[in-house]
Amino acid sequence: MEKPEPVTLTLGAVRLEPLAAGHVAGLAAAARDGELWNLRVTSVPAPGETAAYVDAALQGQESGHMLPFVVVDAASGRVIGSTRYHDIVRPIERLEIGYTWYGRSWQRTHVNTTCKLLLLQHAFETLGAQLVGWRTDNFNFASQRAIERLGARKDGVLRHHAPRRDGTVRDTVMYSLAAAEWPEVKAHLQYQLARPRG
Repeated sequence: MEKPEPVTLTLGAVRLEPLAAGHVAGLAAAARDGELWNLRVTSVPAPGETAAYVDAALQGQESGHMLPFVVVDAASGRVIGSTRYHDIVRPIERLEIGYTWYGRSWQRTHVNTTCKLLLLQHAFETLGAQLVGWRTDNFNFASQRAIERLGARKDGVLRHHAPRRDGTVRDTVMYSLAAAEWPEVKAHLQYQLARPRG
């Protein structure tokens, strides 16, 4: 698998740009759209924590196990969320997609489908990944439904796996998509984006 390097990915009205320190204000504004830090099952930075959130992501990039992006509305240039590759393990050609969130105004729109198409296409067709994974909180049912709509398979649940921001410990639901499954999933995502919306 190729080493994931910072790259800009664009499709339609969505642009994924490499995360940089200059995106702190834009990410903070996107998180305020719905006060997303109040959701106990997500990793959205709370007010005053965005700079540290960006710094941690960039440290992960520097160490080679993350590649973070900001999600930008191409028409306005406004940052509307964030996503990243993480847990990158090149020797076994595996990575995960996560740390994904969008301002409330952009949830349940074309944005998530577009982002996943861009990230999956880059992972499988450019980087040469053999497997892409996702993980989510056992109580984040919206995230689980979104991952399942992509066509990913549920691998199982890791019990008592990770701390939440409120001090409780979550179970983590694991999903994956193999390279051989990608062509069908790609066609499905392209259909979802092209179909008329009533």
